[in-house]
Amino acid sequence: MKAIRTLGALFAATCLASPAFAAPAEAPNPIFTGRDLFDLSAASDPQISPDGRLVAYVRRTADIMTDKARSSIWLINTATGEQRPVAAGTGDSFNPRWSHDGRRLAYSSTTEGGAPQLFVRWMDSGQTVRVTGLPDSPQALAWSPDDRRIAYVMNVPDEGTKLGSAPPKPEGANWAKPLEVIDKVTYRADGQGYIKPGFDKIFMVDADGGAPRQLTFGAYHDGAPEWTPDGRAILFSTLRDPDWQLAGRESEIYRLDVGSGSITTLTNRKGPDVGPEISPDGRSIAFIGFDDNPKAFLQTHIYVMPVGGGTPREIATGLDRDIGQLEWAPGGGGLIAGYEEDGSYTVSRIGMDGSVRPITHDAATSAYDRPYAGGGFSVAKNGTIAFTVSPVDRPADVAISSGGGTRQLTHLNDLTLGAKRLATLQPLSVKAPDGGNVPSWLLLPPTYQPGQRVPMILEIHGGPYASYGPHFSTDYQLYAASGYAVLYTNPRGSTGYGQAFADGIDKTYPDSDFADLMAAVDAAVASGVADPNNLFVTGGSGGGILTAWIVGKTDRFKAAAAQKPVINWASMALTSDGTPFFGRYWMGSEPWENYQSYWARSPLSLIANVKTPTLVVVGSEDYRTPVSEAEQFYAALKLKRVPTALVKVPDASHGGIAARPSQSAAKASAIIAWFDKYRTNKAAPPVAANEGASPAGAH
Repeated sequence: MKAIRTLGALFAATCLASPAFAAPAEAPNPIFTGRDLFDLSAASDPQISPDGRLVAYVRRTADIMTDKARSSIWLINTATGEQRPVAAGTGDSFNPRWSHDGRRLAYSSTTEGGAPQLFVRWMDSGQTVRVTGLPDSPQALAWSPDDRRIAYVMNVPDEGTKLGSAPPKPEGANWAKPLEVIDKVTYRADGQGYIKPGFDKIFMVDADGGAPRQLTFGAYHDGAPEWTPDGRAILFSTLRDPDWQLAGRESEIYRLDVGSGSITTLTNRKGPDVGPEISPDGRSIAFIGFDDNPKAFLQTHIYVMPVGGGTPREIATGLDRDIGQLEWAPGGGGLIAGYEEDGSYTVSRIGMDGSVRPITHDAATSAYDRPYAGGGFSVAKNGTIAFTVSPVDRPADVAISSGGGTRQLTHLNDLTLGAKRLATLQPLSVKAPDGGNVPSWLLLPPTYQPGQRVPMILEIHGGPYASYGPHFSTDYQLYAASGYAVLYTNPRGSTGYGQAFADGIDKTYPDSDFADLMAAVDAAVASGVADPNNLFVTGGSGGGILTAWIVGKTDRFKAAAAQKPVINWASMALTSDGTPFFGRYWMGSEPWENYQSYWARSPLSLIANVKTPTLVVVGSEDYRTPVSEAEQFYAALKLKRVPTALVKVPDASHGGIAARPSQSAAKASAIIAWFDKYRTNKAAPPVAANEGASPAGAH
């Protein structure tokens, strides 16, 4: 299979090739290259101290010798901006959490080798102690109200199902591995691989160290712990029902009595109830959820109920957004909520009367291969909010908001990127054929001159229930450095624009996005930027599906690159790590109940129409849109004699396809090389001043 290339070979050929005895550089290279990925840093998980004086955050940097990102924990003085490390040696340190009195900081770390362990640092003396010696990583750390104990979640192994046995093995014999018996509905997970038998359970341990105590038991996965103010109980979310594996999105909130171990169910309705947060006075529980129905996507809402359970009351019913994080405001007079909005992440104060007062619209996620919206925050007792920001020219930095103003505390990449000529961003006004708005942006090459037409890549986000925004992206900067403008959009189905906008693709995706995307391409051509003779298309996951769909619907693109796509919905629904979900919620039926609807929405059904040279890219350990999906598309293109190649990213999962810097750079380089192969040198003439957009769909 000569068409299958390794990422290492492509990276070497297109990114790092140089003469054996290259002359020393006479000046810094102002162009952003794949090598620059190793010099980037990003901030995440900013945790502000209770008094608001310090922010602990995770700094992720690349190690060029191991080709991996390394996580360390740093402290920022919010008054002076001074930084100092907390855990920045060998291994990875992450998940910092302050004690309620602010005198200690708990975190997880692999600095001593093996599985991540729980550490506690005394802030006055700087002394640190390892609290646990665990076989698996502690997750979801939560200090007790008196700061004497820390609750956490850890997986407890289980023997799993046994069926028969091999005969006795002679001493010293070298036999094959034993059989693997799988009996779970979800038996593998993207980024995790095949799931070992076991269940996530809640534990607690003395903050000074000692033997941990297991608090929950049973064949269920229990969620993150939330202490009640009196320290006598812990709230958590899960579904403790024998049929939990096939229950879809169902979950409830439970109360665990720490002393007796008894568990009480506090909610009881159809739909997920998650993320319980107890009020400072201990009288109310806030949480997020929705009333479930067979839609592919439903926004979460805010609810409040008495601490003992009862009928929940929805708060801020007019807030038409999907709530991602919820905390009580200091004093308990309201709530602080975070949610995607207009391509970014908004943090707002929610009054118990339903009022919504935004604190910031600029929060962002720390991921930077593509410009996804997202984020998180933490709150100090004085009301100061800590979060991360990421404009189009920088990865995530730490910022705080207090008294109505926002102040950025870190500038992690100014030295590295300050000498680079980066792409610039401009919004693009796009109307869909039905008159609806299609939020869109054009990223212009660093060398772009007004009036110039340049090759353009339409890059489509995944999800599809997700959104892009005006944030930093290494993929886009690499595309732009190679002379391409990058068009990216939030077509219908994207989050952050309300439930009705998301519903625009329910049970009709991917075809329902086609008109929005083509309208954006028309607008980019009409703007005078995009060369209509040099249009290209790519995207990953949901964007990979749409790329494969687009080349089956139109020949207007010179070349395409479908990354980790779904090609056949029937095979994907039964081999993905979300088998209980896709048939019920996305397709409205199981494959054997209505196969024709699966086929009608599968890009494979359009393969007879495809003429566009199409690269297919996938991670070799992808369990979300399994490798077999990409391989089906590649095989079909080969049989159709359409120019193609299959690129596999070794050892990469669906969500981790850009996790290792060399592979991230090599993947972008492979796509650029594929597009360059079909790019023509003759550009279209500049657009006339009175030229309008061509009608969407007239291709």
